[in-house]
Amino acid sequence: MFSHSHRSHQPRKDTAGSAVPPTGTPPAAKAQPWLVVGLGNPGAEYASTRHNVGYMTLDELLGDLSPMPGTLSTHRKTNSQICQTRLSLPGGSSSLTQSGSDADGPVPVILARTRTYMNTSGGPIAALAKFFKIPPERTIVIHDELDLDPGTVRLKVGGGENGHNGLKSTSQALGTRDYVRIRIGIGRPPGRMDVSNFVLKPFTKAEQEWLPVALGNAADAVRIAVVRGVPNAQNEIHPRT
Repeated sequence: MFSHSHRSHQPRKDTAGSAVPPTGTPPAAKAQPWLVVGLGNPGAEYASTRHNVGYMTLDELLGDLSPMPGTLSTHRKTNSQICQTRLSLPGGSSSLTQSGSDADGPVPVILARTRTYMNTSGGPIAALAKFFKIPPERTIVIHDELDLDPGTVRLKVGGGENGHNGLKSTSQALGTRDYVRIRIGIGRPPGRMDVSNFVLKPFTKAEQEWLPVALGNAADAVRIAVVRGVPNAQNEIHPRT
């Protein structure tokens, strides 16, 4: 309810410059956060490998935070690194318009990556979900996908793990497959190359040409999914590639 004073009803600013509701305005209901996890392997030797596109997408999201890039801090209780922040719709979205309503964001999220190797990602992810009381339907896992063309980005909820050990571990630890996946295509290994060798090798120079676009699309997929839901994210992102 607005005051009947003749003074301006523009929200006043607190000492940090954040908007504060006018006196007498009830506080907004606290939105339930999303958990967004980028899969990958820790360590400099794995940083540029195909298996680490989940980590790379998380870095993309952190780098785009405003007014300054976000940073990850160690969350010892869950053996992970996290950044608690908020996300809004991406700028320049073709089929989504920002009306300025609360439905357009910002939405609270926990951006995270585990401190374990890919094959044991599930334990920390389940611990994060439990600690922050986040259900599977608000948990997003970003990962590499062999069965998608290189650079393709797709979203889905549930389904099989397609041999992906990080997803297998996550499904087992969460006790369900019904969480959100953002899949970044890396294609199949050439010739008779072993899959494990393929995913643990760095992107080639040719692959690095499409990689930035794919990471940008994956980051947009996260933002749209948390603000407007997975179906809207699918409608926006899938036609791009």
